[in-house]
Amino acid sequence: MSLTSGLRGIRLPRRLVQLYAGLALYGASSALMVRGGLGLEPWGVLHQGLAELTGLSMGVVSVVVGAVVLLLWIPLRQRPGLGTVSNVFAVGVALDATLALVPDAHGLVARTGLLIAGIVLNGAATGLYIAARLGPGPRDGLMTGLHRLTGRSLRLVRTAIEVAVVATGFALGGSLGIGTVLYALAIGPLAQLFLRVFAIPAARSGSAAVAAGSPEQAILRP
Repeated sequence: MSLTSGLRGIRLPRRLVQLYAGLALYGASSALMVRGGLGLEPWGVLHQGLAELTGLSMGVVSVVVGAVVLLLWIPLRQRPGLGTVSNVFAVGVALDATLALVPDAHGLVARTGLLIAGIVLNGAATGLYIAARLGPGPRDGLMTGLHRLTGRSLRLVRTAIEVAVVATGFALGGSLGIGTVLYALAIGPLAQLFLRVFAIPAARSGSAAVAAGSPEQAILRP
């Protein structure tokens, strides 16, 4: 059975629940890393730097950056899905909500605990929303679009974008540290693990409906 035909038989409610749970947890995971204070994921470094510069909350900055990145899809001829548009808003809302609820950690043990929890939760969130198959995030689509446009490998395109994002965010005051390194090393394996855990089975065959060769998974390979 093909991936497309398998997905046609899947009930939409489960995919929607999985999508929005994943996006909410993604925003929450970023907030935990912020409260840990040991370094953020690449785009988080940029969001924090821009928040420092503008005085806006990190969640609002995340929404604005996501919208700008989504506009870049137009010349790249990328097609957004429901998950793509939802990603722009839901992650930022969840990020700000979690920051409002979780105080800064004090002491290395507490800060390390928040960092590890944030990284693992980020991997689970990534697996949830990608396995829902309702459209990649704006930043993922930017990578795949540039990959198709330039002919460069996904690994090279991803690295180039994230180095530029981290450098810009750090220059603006974003938090770069051991957490950034640990995230870079762990997110690929974690995302692959949770993609398998949350894969939605095809309606009739029971086979996983997440294709190993999809662009989203290629981005997440370590």
